[in-house]
Amino acid sequence: MSSAVLRDVVYCEVCSYPPEYCEFSGKLKRCKVWLQENHPEVYAKLYGAEDADVGAVGAKLAESSIGEEREGKLEKDLLKLQTREENREQRELQKKLASKVVIKREARTKRKSIVAISGLEVFEIDMKKLAKTFASKFATGCSVAKNVEKKEEVIIQGDVMEQVEAYIHQLLKEKGLDNVKVETIDAAKKKKKPTTATPEGK
Repeated sequence: MSSAVLRDVVYCEVCSYPPEYCEFSGKLKRCKVWLQENHPEVYAKLYGAEDADVGAVGAKLAESSIGEEREGKLEKDLLKLQTREENREQRELQKKLASKVVIKREARTKRKSIVAISGLEVFEIDMKKLAKTFASKFATGCSVAKNVEKKEEVIIQGDVMEQVEAYIHQLLKEKGLDNVKVETIDAAKKKKKPTTATPEGK
């Protein structure tokens, strides 16, 4: 039977890591001061007997002032980076919520129509994969093309605007984007009347 005695694990109150991992916390200087004050035997085991003989205040003063400044700067930089990342994610979310998906039905020859879907690129949706899904779902031709704004849109052959709208709403819901506006435009019903009127006097 082993004579080893199990001891409770010590956790640093500065970084919350076990003392063996304080060096990865970015707060090693303060961690060492705390460890020497509260667990000198662990400090001696990790950092050597010579350091353990130095008092807590002496140990803190013995640390390089440049190291302390560098540690403080590192913490500030990490905080700024975290804040910047959170702000970026917030801006991306606001951009998505402020965007809209446009589903447009357009007339084609021989009473045929197509449905064009634009605005999906903002939501990180794979347009080609979506086109394949629609082609299979509606058993019709479907492709990805660039519109006049040089942005990708999915073109579906056939009068399936209502079904497409329902599918897009469900897709956005699955991505947690229920509040995104989906606009439908029925250009097929907005045909221009021919200008056949003859001016007066002629």
